[in-house]
Amino acid sequence: MIATYDPIPVWDKPPAVAEKWIHFVDDSVSARLPQGSKIKSIVPYGASYWTRTAEIATEQTDGSSLSFFLKVSQDDTGKAMVSGEFVSMSLLHETLPYLTPIPYAWGTYAIDSNIHFFLSAFVHMKDKVSNVQGLSDKGEDLPDEQKLMLSLAELHKRGINPNGKYGFSVPTLQGTIPQYTEWENSWETFFSKSIALVMANEQKSQGFDPEVQRLYETILQKVVPRLLRPLETGGRSIQPCLVHGDIWDGNVSTDIETNLPVIFDATSIYGHNEIELAPLRPIRHRMQKRYVNAYLEHYKPSEPREDQDDRNALYCL
Repeated sequence: MIATYDPIPVWDKPPAVAEKWIHFVDDSVSARLPQGSKIKSIVPYGASYWTRTAEIATEQTDGSSLSFFLKVSQDDTGKAMVSGEFVSMSLLHETLPYLTPIPYAWGTYAIDSNIHFFLSAFVHMKDKVSNVQGLSDKGEDLPDEQKLMLSLAELHKRGINPNGKYGFSVPTLQGTIPQYTEWENSWETFFSKSIALVMANEQKSQGFDPEVQRLYETILQKVVPRLLRPLETGGRSIQPCLVHGDIWDGNVSTDIETNLPVIFDATSIYGHNEIELAPLRPIRHRMQKRYVNAYLEHYKPSEPREDQDDRNALYCL
């Protein structure tokens, strides 16, 4: 049975997590900081629809200053969010270290077992400076497309799943909605079950619609086999690789100190590498076709190549 989730609109309201949880450093968080860290301050930092985020400033044993990024969530869904993000970011960092902040830990507050956290290195990112300077609407805060997409291509080439299966070892979520992560031998099977979960959640949220149901059945019975089956038949094959899972302009930036791209807020699976490009298609995002084209310079489309754009449209569902 595929579990479903009732999405709750959050776009027009503050996070459900109380701000008080980032006004102090809980003992469980401080225990995961480097030994000897002296906490100097904790201040709200960044924005999130479902969590509270903060910067923890510390002094290290050698007298140097070092900051950490803290994300705080609540309830069982929040626990799954931060645990899934930690495993995702850890695997990404192991595969291509310069591309992500160092993930340190996830856990539960000592003072309240309903409050959970994700802790990572704090990276000074270009978009924060650009937003202050009023450059974000012109795209100056976006990472260089060649640098970013070369890095993603390298990540996908290095991050082949050793067990040869599609899926993930722990639940991961798109926002607050669980995505399908069970292990499957076939990409077509995995993606079909992923779409089934998406549609089940949509129906639970919006109610049954016969026209949508017909479209869903057509996608599963005709579109998915037509576009995905050729990837693994006729002498063709693909390999499940580690993907970030939500690459869009809100989850990427440039490290000011290294001038290298940085990605965060991962919700990973082992899947077809081209699914990483799906969020770049919608016109609401600023990272669009030029980023896709840059990626395909460094990682050629899977065969049949002529289906690549259609697969990209399918992966957007």
